[in-house]
Amino acid sequence: MNLLHSNDRPGQYPPSYYAATATPLPPFPVLKGAETADVCIIGAGFTGLSAALHAAEAGLSVILVEAQRVGFGASGRNGGQLGSGQRQDQMTLEKMVGMDDAQHFWKLGEEAKEFTKSLIFKHDIDVGLTPGVAWTGSSRSEVQHLHDYAAHLDARYGYSKIDTPDDADFARIIPSPAYKGGIIDRGAAHLHPLKFSLGLAKAATSAGVKIFERSEVHHVVRGSKVTVRTGAGQVTADHLLLACNGYLGTLDRRVAARVMPINNFIAATEPLGPDAAKVLGEDIAVADDKFVVNYYRLSEDGRLLFGGGESYGYRFPHDIAAKVRRPMTEIYPHLRDVKIDYAWGGTLAITMKRLPYFARLAPNILTASGYSGHGLGTATHAGYLMAQAIRGQAEGFDAMSRLPNTPFPGGAALRTPFLVAAMSWFALRDRLGI
Repeated sequence: MNLLHSNDRPGQYPPSYYAATATPLPPFPVLKGAETADVCIIGAGFTGLSAALHAAEAGLSVILVEAQRVGFGASGRNGGQLGSGQRQDQMTLEKMVGMDDAQHFWKLGEEAKEFTKSLIFKHDIDVGLTPGVAWTGSSRSEVQHLHDYAAHLDARYGYSKIDTPDDADFARIIPSPAYKGGIIDRGAAHLHPLKFSLGLAKAATSAGVKIFERSEVHHVVRGSKVTVRTGAGQVTADHLLLACNGYLGTLDRRVAARVMPINNFIAATEPLGPDAAKVLGEDIAVADDKFVVNYYRLSEDGRLLFGGGESYGYRFPHDIAAKVRRPMTEIYPHLRDVKIDYAWGGTLAITMKRLPYFARLAPNILTASGYSGHGLGTATHAGYLMAQAIRGQAEGFDAMSRLPNTPFPGGAALRTPFLVAAMSWFALRDRLGI
């Protein structure tokens, strides 16, 4: 079974709020026959689209092949949060790699965030970019930890964009009985991810990129030139960039051993009208302190877009709305009977250490994936770094490739049972409040 076909209709976006509110691009052709290019890229999400755009702007001929539609995967389905730094917090990174490297990775994370914003402005992509992402604490100790972390970022990294509201102000902004307080990162932001994907695709084609959709890659032949084969055609290129994330399948076992697909789910309520203020007092996004993170924000038309719940394996649950409603009503009990207009699932990819996996698989093959829920900015920047690397400017890519990363126990074959056991344990701790 293949994740590309397990839960979705071929060549169609899922029935999400994002798909309902974005103007789709006309379908790109299916790859047929033999093509050649300087660069072939597999996967038309944030990473692949950004890599294609920047390689083409550098004067290279680029072919981008996508098994479904551009932005079809996690890039067009996610929570839309453009976060600061890396997926792991800086205190954790300092323990992993030391202060000097942690500061360098913070800088790269900030570059990714600002780079993504700059692309939106440069290409005039209408994504509803809005500043503000809150991190919440469900206990007093967790709130204190978040406040301490904000002070740490200010003192050690010069990052002073985080507010630490008092109890009353926080309750006004996020009126949920589940939270005791938190912080608000005013330098982070939220946006419409599918519109961003489609905007990148338009920019890439304007730069000369040839995009082929409905062209699933089933085989890669390595060599001084790389040949990428689909069901009806092939591309021969000097360089290959793997930008598949959770949809890599069996294209490379080294990546598959370190990058694991998991499923996550989002529901969009009916428009809440004046009652939206009972969910959020400001137009910010939220992520909580659970191991299986709940995340949410309001849409431009006043719906609650709530993400919560994970699953492992190929199939999404039959009733996604019910799966998401449970954590949603734990946070906002008054929404127990609210109508859900859209509910959808998506496949992202995680790594053991929740840090992205950048690697040179061969002298002319690069990969970047495993963004672990922090992919909007990191993945977009990763594409740029890969485009730079194939032109000999590899400092950024090589730095990211030094992030700690280890295979899952059991490698590609046995990673799922180990992960399910671990995630089930942490989910139980969340429910027990440990």
